[in-house]
Amino acid sequence: MALTNDQIHGDILEVVLSYLPLVDLVPASVVSKSWNSAVTASLRWLNKPKPWLLVHTQSTRSPYEMSTRAYDHRSCAWVEVVNPAAKYVSALRSSHSNLLYMLSPTTFSFSIDALNVAWRHVDAPKVWRTDPIVAHVGGYIVVAGGTCDFEDDPLAVEIYNVGAATWETCESMPAILKDSSASTWLSIATAAGKLIVTEKLTGATHCFDPETKNWTGPYDLRPDQRVSLSIIGSSENRLILVGAIGDIGNIEGIKIWEVNTDNFDYQEIGEMPAGFVKKLKSETFGISSISLCMSGDYAHIYNASEAEEVVVCELDAAAGGGCEWRSFKNAVAGDGNNRMERVVLTSSEVSLAELRRAMGSEKAMFTVKM
Repeated sequence: MALTNDQIHGDILEVVLSYLPLVDLVPASVVSKSWNSAVTASLRWLNKPKPWLLVHTQSTRSPYEMSTRAYDHRSCAWVEVVNPAAKYVSALRSSHSNLLYMLSPTTFSFSIDALNVAWRHVDAPKVWRTDPIVAHVGGYIVVAGGTCDFEDDPLAVEIYNVGAATWETCESMPAILKDSSASTWLSIATAAGKLIVTEKLTGATHCFDPETKNWTGPYDLRPDQRVSLSIIGSSENRLILVGAIGDIGNIEGIKIWEVNTDNFDYQEIGEMPAGFVKKLKSETFGISSISLCMSGDYAHIYNASEAEEVVVCELDAAAGGGCEWRSFKNAVAGDGNNRMERVVLTSSEVSLAELRRAMGSEKAMFTVKM
């Protein structure tokens, strides 16, 4: 006999709801007051929301169509996202975290919401750039370096005040970064209200404060002299360092550290099991294009040249600290069309309220792909 809405209630309903993907809890929460309460209780006590990894693709051919799939760690399911607000301006890019942007000579478009469905389109910065670092820090968007040869200052820095909708020129990047001032050579993160910039090959690190508009550093983010590649990421002011150990062409292992942003001391969290290191290696690029995308306690490590496998380090999962390792296949990389597409990854902690807002005001649609 099928159960009716009146017969499914209390603890039974909460348990049933705990097995549903977060997307499906949006309609469930509006069935009735009792169902809304059960949804809330289920998320609070039985199966809490977990970060999403969003994989955005953009065709490299006209009309440059964009699409998004998201991996929800809570339900271990892929979600297809249809976003009518995403319009082509130029090449789709991301420097870190959940920031997406497109930069043309006339327009700077960016998205900083958790699901990357809301976009803002503003005037481009005064200095033209082809490969800058771009970060969302507090109420500012920082655009630095990556300029063309004909520009006077290859280290130029401009910040966009999101609230005031104005651009402002700031102190240039440190002169030592002159030969590596593009996102190709730099890894960035935001923590403690600052932009943190690390040279991938040396570990040399500098900080930029958009409030004072000043740079500090350098700091050494190479805990082990065998580290040949330093990649940083952050979540909730927690700065994480991923270091590839060994020669850049023959990586022996990958370790992860937590960095104190006050004195830049570091503490080792764990080492990636050899089997996962092997999954990250590319036949063409080896492991030199390793990238890190963080949200919550989840550090997503992948090879940006292919992104076929994503290795996840869940921080503090084990008793007494440390981390727990696992991996999953990138559903987008398996489509067979990725060679003709630009692939960009972001990661965010997604709430039920954010899903409701995205479905409502932004008119985005979400479909679970089990």
